[in-house]
Amino acid sequence: MALKRPEPVQIVKQRRDAALNAIVHGVPYVQFLGIEFDRRGDELTAVMPFEDKLIGNPMIPALHGGAIAGFLEVTAVIGLAWSVLWEELESGVIAIDDLASGTLPRQPKTIDFNVDYLRSGLPRDSYARARVNRSGRRYASVHVEAWQDQRSRLFAQATGHFLMPPRSNG
Repeated sequence: MALKRPEPVQIVKQRRDAALNAIVHGVPYVQFLGIEFDRRGDELTAVMPFEDKLIGNPMIPALHGGAIAGFLEVTAVIGLAWSVLWEELESGVIAIDDLASGTLPRQPKTIDFNVDYLRSGLPRDSYARARVNRSGRRYASVHVEAWQDQRSRLFAQATGHFLMPPRSNG
């Protein structure tokens, strides 16, 4: 019996990038804030490039608290959705053709979201990473950390709880 040949790495990368692109660009608020995601394997880093419209206090100047909270929540939701989608893509439950045709999996819904503003967000690019603490069939808990120049110097962090959508049956 012959072993199945593995797919070329470029094909796997294209499939994963297309899936991430589909879930990220399917949310208008993500586009409004200009958030992009950098994927390395299964790890995502959210990037919110600085724009003048994100300034809340022009006297300091500092990023608006709502823009920071939105950035953190988007990072949590996309990170959580990606962790579920990753498993389903790799196991073949979801086909890339489904995502290309616009059939997106349902996103987790926020139950609560608590933001800690640790220092002013400066007028520069911001980065964030989400860590899924628990992800079950119905409920998930996610922690997000945001920084600008140094990963060890956070300017905000958040913890959120989410209602998970029904998973695909495979």
